[in-house]
Amino acid sequence: MAGTVSAGILLYRRQPELQVLLGRLGGPFWQRRRTQNWSVPKGELAPAEDALAAARREFTEELGLPVPPIELLDLGQVQQSGGKRVQVFAGESDLDLAEVVLGTFELEWPRGSGRRQRFPELAEVAWLGLDAARPLLITAQVAFLDRLVEATAAGS
Repeated sequence: MAGTVSAGILLYRRQPELQVLLGRLGGPFWQRRRTQNWSVPKGELAPAEDALAAARREFTEELGLPVPPIELLDLGQVQQSGGKRVQVFAGESDLDLAEVVLGTFELEWPRGSGRRQRFPELAEVAWLGLDAARPLLITAQVAFLDRLVEATAAGS
């Protein structure tokens, strides 16, 4: 996984405090974790794929909805502990969670069993205030919250 690049879209809204749309990671590796197991909806870039195009595609795959017609701000990249780089774009939208249809992926589980199972890419999605989101997010992705606060305070 080291050296891979993922891209995602971080939706935010003001209710009246700033809230972000995050997903709890699905699949067997994340089931028992209670913190640092939430993420911006994201996924890996295909070869020669533009980061914004990948972010839009992954948003649709993971949430079952197209990206709302909003202006997106590039929040840059972070590098996660496993070496994966993640680029995130943010936009303001009050997405209705009732419309979300979570995507799935297939995995051999238990590993080495020859048995394939389907798991949700995201086990759940939620609008979270920044204080609630910080301890839940994968550590490196907390930087996106700080960048979002700076960008929205500047009027972007």
